[in-house]
Amino acid sequence: MTIKVLPPNLSAKIAAGEVVERPASVVKELVENAIDAGSVRISIEIKAGGKKLIRVMDNGRGMSRQDATLAFERHATSKISGEEDLARIATFGFRGEALSSITSVAKVEMTTNTEAEEVGTRIRIDGGDVPRVTDVGRAKGTTITVSQLFYNVPARRKFLRTTGTETRHIVSVVSTTAMAYPEIAFFLSVDDREILSLPAVSNSYTRAQAIMGNTLMNQMIPVTFDDELVKIHGFISRPDAARVSRTHQYRSEERRVGKECRSRWSPYHEKKTKKNTKQKKKTTN
Repeated sequence: MTIKVLPPNLSAKIAAGEVVERPASVVKELVENAIDAGSVRISIEIKAGGKKLIRVMDNGRGMSRQDATLAFERHATSKISGEEDLARIATFGFRGEALSSITSVAKVEMTTNTEAEEVGTRIRIDGGDVPRVTDVGRAKGTTITVSQLFYNVPARRKFLRTTGTETRHIVSVVSTTAMAYPEIAFFLSVDDREILSLPAVSNSYTRAQAIMGNTLMNQMIPVTFDDELVKIHGFISRPDAARVSRTHQYRSEERRVGKECRSRWSPYHEKKTKKNTKQKKKTTN
């Protein structure tokens, strides 16, 4: 068996597997990019659990045409420029792999504009093909639309879960990230129905109240710890309000949310569960 170097399009699809595991991975990467861009309002729209459509709109700084085109190149980033920067990273992504990975396994369109530019930029890329760049009229900010995820990698698409499961993962990513950033407004639409509407607020308690509800938050006890090594802030439930599962558990470190930090609960799941329970009762009667 001879060793050979893989062609760029094939190696890009393999590398994409490390970044894009499921639709929720795409949402996480795009939302984090929006936060890094200084957005104060982020709107997310998904269809069919993100398998058909994912759209993330923000009002951040936006990009010039040159930067927008470079953003889709592998290892192209504005976050670091030298080895010494690795020790003082203050943003989410910095490797410059997310957009490149997403475009290799989906159809992607980006529209963006800065405050200084008169005309915005639209870029379309299908499955890692050559970008098509045109003018577009739009306000400051960026909108990225990802459609037909894994359309050119059927083996990967086959292993995606049901629409309900993929949707719950996305809702979990958005709600957990929103919990860590109460000063940013988050809106999530699922199949043209608004699931999350979270205006910007001044404190984490008010944001948690909006996500989890007054009843649960009234059972919470504030916790604060601060010394020269670590600062901890949050809320814990009283023993009589404890749950068997990890539902409603949220945790972030340095306001970064990892897989192990996400809640298993989502308002989408709760509404579906209530609907199914009512249907079962009617059937029984």
